[in-house]
Amino acid sequence: MRNVDLRSDTLTQPTASMRQAMAGAEVGDDVFGEDPTVNRLEEMAAERLGKQAAVFVASGTMGNLVSQLAHCGRGDEMILGNHSHTFFFEQGGSAAVGGIHPRTVPNQPDGKLALEEIETAIRGDNVHLPRTRLIMLENTHNQCSGYPLDADYMKAVGEIARRHGLKIHVDGARIFNAAVALNVDAKDLAAEADSISFCLSKGLAAPVGSMVCGTRDFIKEARRARKLLGGGMRQAGVLAAAGIVALTEMVDRLADDHANAKKLAEGLANTPDISIAPELVKTNIVFFEITRREMTVAELVNRFDEEGVRMSPSGPNRIRAVTHYHITSEDIDYSLSAVSNVLK
Repeated sequence: MRNVDLRSDTLTQPTASMRQAMAGAEVGDDVFGEDPTVNRLEEMAAERLGKQAAVFVASGTMGNLVSQLAHCGRGDEMILGNHSHTFFFEQGGSAAVGGIHPRTVPNQPDGKLALEEIETAIRGDNVHLPRTRLIMLENTHNQCSGYPLDADYMKAVGEIARRHGLKIHVDGARIFNAAVALNVDAKDLAAEADSISFCLSKGLAAPVGSMVCGTRDFIKEARRARKLLGGGMRQAGVLAAAGIVALTEMVDRLADDHANAKKLAEGLANTPDISIAPELVKTNIVFFEITRREMTVAELVNRFDEEGVRMSPSGPNRIRAVTHYHITSEDIDYSLSAVSNVLK
């Protein structure tokens, strides 16, 4: 029996070349700015996203939070999607730590925020209201089938932000998935963003870490926020070395993950008792719903697990599967067979 783990692309293990790079990494004290491997990674990340500077942080959640803290003061408001990762899965850190008020706008099925709804959500100058400071977008969108936001949409949001004097932060945890899926440079997708974070530890397969990119002045503030959160990691070059390999060796191969996700989605669409919109699957995330009621989603996920396929429950009738570096086309065939057998 195979062991096919589709719960998340955070399950990726570092490659052999990453382990070798980590073992031989030159290190220093990063809080003093003296770790040469971290410095190199930050320079690479900034260049890849077309920004002036970058800072290495422990996680994507930390990357988003330091960005919010750098852009907003206590009592300020940010606009973000009602299904965004920051709103749902980051423990309300913006409010708990920064006193930043979230104002949600409905995410469309493709993860976008309708332009007119963004504009409507922006507060006027009124003593009774919080000040709107920030628009947060997510690319690709985790809860919306990993759908990528294209450059034209980003330009439209950028025009709104400039017209109202607002900043844009992009939770780009999987921004390279978006770039590969759209066949564009990641710089094009980040051009309108005042700041953007991305994960090294998901599809890029590094063991730990995320990057935050922006202007030099912004990154200076982000470093202060990182210190506030306990994110100064000292000899972090051991981790940054894997991130360098991730950026140099692991980006282009994301197309394989997308192909496997598409194959899974199309196979599930042909499986009885499953509802799915395979046209939304452009990257590596697949959501599907169970239309029969004999078993709960939790029970079904346990049954899949017994067949050697691990997925995540994501609602009363919804299941999530994510392809990544360790998932092959043969694993997808096996997974489809296991799902079909369980549902029978």
